[in-house]
Amino acid sequence: MSIQNNINAIRLHIPSRAQLVCVSKFHSNNEIMEAYQVGERIFGESKVQEMCDKHETLPKDIQWHFIGHLQTNKIKYIVPFVELIHGVDSIKLLEEINKQAQKSDKKVKCLLQVYIAKEDSKFGFTAEELVDFLKQDILKDFEHVSVCGLMGMATFTDDKIQIRNEFKSLKSLFETVKMEFFENIAEFKEISMGMSHDFQIAIDEGSTMVRIGSSIFGARNY
Repeated sequence: MSIQNNINAIRLHIPSRAQLVCVSKFHSNNEIMEAYQVGERIFGESKVQEMCDKHETLPKDIQWHFIGHLQTNKIKYIVPFVELIHGVDSIKLLEEINKQAQKSDKKVKCLLQVYIAKEDSKFGFTAEELVDFLKQDILKDFEHVSVCGLMGMATFTDDKIQIRNEFKSLKSLFETVKMEFFENIAEFKEISMGMSHDFQIAIDEGSTMVRIGSSIFGARNY
């Protein structure tokens, strides 16, 4: 199937309440433009240099989401144009995003990444760490950061029950911290969870943002 056909098939399973992030990392500008031509405007990248290069050469109405593990020394390169940073997994990272955003005189939208998987390769706050951090009430000091929700990655497994339970845990945590710390903050509304192999389960469990790459573009071009 073509990229356009893949997107059309996927769109049938994504409700209007959820956004599709086309994960374009390691894929060419031509492939991205195929998705662009069917109306997609949100693209996700995990390498800073690659995202910067694509931003320079592709249409300026594309919304770039950074979905990888972000290093503090690379933040300054994406802050001027990034739409959303999905994987904020430490206070140190949040501090640096705020610092660089202040230099650019803008407010950067971020999601706090939560560790919900049973895999050492994943990153993020544990539920306990996240609540402890929010209780410190230091987010108010980050005037150039807008925390818009949570992000999590389920274990890469064929066990659908495990995946569902992990997504349930993220949705439950979102509801808890929304009520306790973000009750009157309208922008705190996103739950980014679900990829090519598990996005339907994520949608069922309340995802508002799915990150889909291989099901759209096929195998990565490393």
